[in-house]
Amino acid sequence: MGPSIRVPAVGQGTWHMGERADRGAEEVRALRAGIDAGMTLIDTAEMYGEGGAERVVGEAIAGRRDDVVIVSKVYPHNAGRRRARDACERSLSRLGTDTIDLYLLHWQGSVPLSETAAVMGELRDQGKIRYWGVSNLDTAAMEKLWRVPSGKACVTNQVLYHLASRGIEHDLLPWCRDSAPGLPVMAYSPLGHGGSARRRILEDPTVCDIARARGVRPGQVALAWTIRDGDVVAIPKAADPDHARQNAEATGIHLTEEELAALDRAFPPPTGPTPLEIL
Repeated sequence: MGPSIRVPAVGQGTWHMGERADRGAEEVRALRAGIDAGMTLIDTAEMYGEGGAERVVGEAIAGRRDDVVIVSKVYPHNAGRRRARDACERSLSRLGTDTIDLYLLHWQGSVPLSETAAVMGELRDQGKIRYWGVSNLDTAAMEKLWRVPSGKACVTNQVLYHLASRGIEHDLLPWCRDSAPGLPVMAYSPLGHGGSARRRILEDPTVCDIARARGVRPGQVALAWTIRDGDVVAIPKAADPDHARQNAEATGIHLTEEELAALDRAFPPPTGPTPLEIL
């Protein structure tokens, strides 16, 4: 991801971490177990727990900063010239680091994309961040970004993507693949978000049959599907060390054409343009 960043196909998400003090120690253990298992990409945001998740990440990476790639995200209202530097400094402080490897616009707000692109470039020049990208931008927004000065310095788009939410396959994913150079996509909530979406995936008969035949868990099948083409990075959250290790093991599962076809029948790909789903 980016000319000088190498990341694993499955990283670690932190949404809803840092919201309860009684869970902090277990969240830190889960992140550290994930790092030990090779999931060295950790995604967070100033929005998550209003900085709480960044603090959890900071504790988890203490003493091993050079082993990880840190992604954080800035609120849209902080993504302009007047607020971006202070927001970035606050994130750096909570993370306990001097540089964020990849800094994302969390979603598009009222600040023009041209201004955000310029500010991101300034933060990079100041050494506060190494690279920047976006999140939750649909194809039209990406096309607009590509037309503004320095817009093509964006190195990723992080969007919702999982078996039960495949809308990006119609236009956004092909657009990212055709951009110059091909723009990697980061898939958040790759196992679904909320009880009904997760159950739809993890309890689906086809997913369960494939998992049973392989001797793995349904969630590992779903993650293997998400990263199947090699240009999508999945960032599932793990609540405990065992779950983190299971997520990491999904990188070793390579689904067959027959299995992929069965999953297409169970979760059909889009047949036309689909509005970008945002959580």
